[in-house]
Amino acid sequence: MADGLLAAGGLGSQAMVPQPERTGWAVEESTAPLEKALFQDEDSCSDCSNHDKRGTSLQSFVPEGKTHFPEIFQTSQLLFYERFRAYQDYILADCKASEVREFTAEFLEKVLEPSGWRAVWHTNVFEVLVEVTDVDFAALKAVVRLANPYLCESQVSTFTLDCMNELLDLKEHRLPLQELWVVFDDSGVFDQTALAVEHVRFFYQNIWRSWDEEEEDEYDYFVRCVEPRLRLHYDILEDRVPSGLIVDYRNLLSQCEDSYRKFLNLRSSLSNCNSDSEQENISMVEGLKLYSEMEQLKQKLKLIENPLLRYVFGYQKNSNIQAKGIRPNGQKVTHVVSSTMMTGLLRSLLRDRLCQEPCKEETEIQFHSDPLSAINACYEGDTVIVCPGHYMVHGTFAIADSIELEGYGLPDDIVIEKRGKGDTFVDCTGADIKISSIKFIQHDAVEGILIIHRGKTTLENCVLQCETTGVTVRTSAEFLMKNSDLYGAKGAGIEIYPGSKCTLSDNGIHHCKEGILIKDFLDEHYDIPKISMVNNVIHNNEGYGVVLVKPTIFSDLQENVQDETEENRALKIPTSEEADTAERVDLEELIQCTTGKMELYARSNLSEQVEGNCEIVNELVAASTQKGQMKKKRLSELGITQADDNLMSQEMFVSIVGNQFKWNGKGSFGTFLF
Repeated sequence: MADGLLAAGGLGSQAMVPQPERTGWAVEESTAPLEKALFQDEDSCSDCSNHDKRGTSLQSFVPEGKTHFPEIFQTSQLLFYERFRAYQDYILADCKASEVREFTAEFLEKVLEPSGWRAVWHTNVFEVLVEVTDVDFAALKAVVRLANPYLCESQVSTFTLDCMNELLDLKEHRLPLQELWVVFDDSGVFDQTALAVEHVRFFYQNIWRSWDEEEEDEYDYFVRCVEPRLRLHYDILEDRVPSGLIVDYRNLLSQCEDSYRKFLNLRSSLSNCNSDSEQENISMVEGLKLYSEMEQLKQKLKLIENPLLRYVFGYQKNSNIQAKGIRPNGQKVTHVVSSTMMTGLLRSLLRDRLCQEPCKEETEIQFHSDPLSAINACYEGDTVIVCPGHYMVHGTFAIADSIELEGYGLPDDIVIEKRGKGDTFVDCTGADIKISSIKFIQHDAVEGILIIHRGKTTLENCVLQCETTGVTVRTSAEFLMKNSDLYGAKGAGIEIYPGSKCTLSDNGIHHCKEGILIKDFLDEHYDIPKISMVNNVIHNNEGYGVVLVKPTIFSDLQENVQDETEENRALKIPTSEEADTAERVDLEELIQCTTGKMELYARSNLSEQVEGNCEIVNELVAASTQKGQMKKKRLSELGITQADDNLMSQEMFVSIVGNQFKWNGKGSFGTFLF
């Protein structure tokens, strides 16, 4: 994962041995202001100890291999903001996709030395030392000749001096700049050349797509394409993207490139065909299919590339964990986890957990030193008892069977801490999983601390110390959380997907980016989630206590709303005159029904918290109403006139009462429009 999206064929850090920086930070007085601003900052990570010393500010590497190549400039480890600034301010600016090559050529003319420098020509087959005699800026190519002495590193022995000269003749001695790695020079003269070539190489290996010119040719190419792809590249390098999502992205990119290549070939064959034959008609149909397929792939790529959409919609991971089922002998096993087993602890376990019922049939007991091995040994119906201790684990708790995982004591005494880089901490797919009295601490993860893909998971009397997102409740999954504490998530504390069921009772959710995030459920393919929130304290979150995600079209459909008051924030969807009055009555009854449970709290001094409950109920009712109206409209278009108008039959809101919202940065409830 650490390699990110670096394209193959580049002399990255894996192929080189780092050398100490030759000189301190220096900028020659004659260096143009453009060059200084483009490539150097006062707070750069370079050595700043010798400001008065002339020379290079870059490091060098020696290519690995049997051939003793000279040192070359190390430029592949630039920071995000260095590349961002170069592309935005000096190379691309506000150009269109069709103007990228032109803008790049103009940039190179300002900073690239036209001749007099050496480079290693690197391909997937060989590396050879060359000298640059001229630069064709418009073509982004350098005119080269073989350096003396002849240095070549090849996977095959056929690349002799004569063969290489013949190859260069075939190429007219013109090589793409992105295939050249500038030889190191400590004078500082070629610093800008090395960095300029690096920016061109990085752009065409990681940012540019062959179909970009056929997209919308507007002036926002940098904002639309360059910035999100650049951010994704660095998010991957810094392990902020799930490994499965990276695999999906690369597969989508490969599929899209393949479809685009087929589409271009088909379009070329059609343009050369003058006859109105049946074969041409078939080719046109095939072309439309390829175009449609390519557009779908591009949309999926954009969804992953956009960091905000990537966070909001999440990674729809399908867990491949296979349940073991019941043991062949039908027995259930109790697994006891303890780093050391003392006689006093064993007696307590026998009294409190293992021999509570004397008449109970014999139960097999297995002992483990860590909880991960115990869970991996479980079958359907097993129980894992974790004794007090601090356990360090380096893998994922993949729970596919219905088991019970319980701590023997208080959560602060039974701590399971995850170390090492991994996507998930606890991954649940079992039909009925119960976890209690354990503290989970997450480290170095790129997904949430607990993910319920399907089935029911109950979490009681637990503490979740998160690092990325907290709990994710996927579609068709059920999650029950009671008397637990969740904090520290850099995303949402709890993410609730459409079609799921989530019951939260007497919990604390705090110090997260958002408290609870309810995913968009307005799409016709999504089922409405069933949500129960009772007596939770949601406080000190950076954003909102609860966030509802919904499409922008939802707001657009409100333009013709006829009645909407500040006291009643539910949306009234405009319909025909005959049905308008009846639908308003239904909506008012629904509001009274869903808010009636809060009358007891309204009499107390918790006015702020009650308002938060009311706001959540009203907004969710409005969203549910919108979905019902959209469904009714679709049924009417199909000629089905008896649509279900009873919104409460959807049973979305089991209960949302008694929750307290305190000191959340943006308030108790908000919406995110996409």
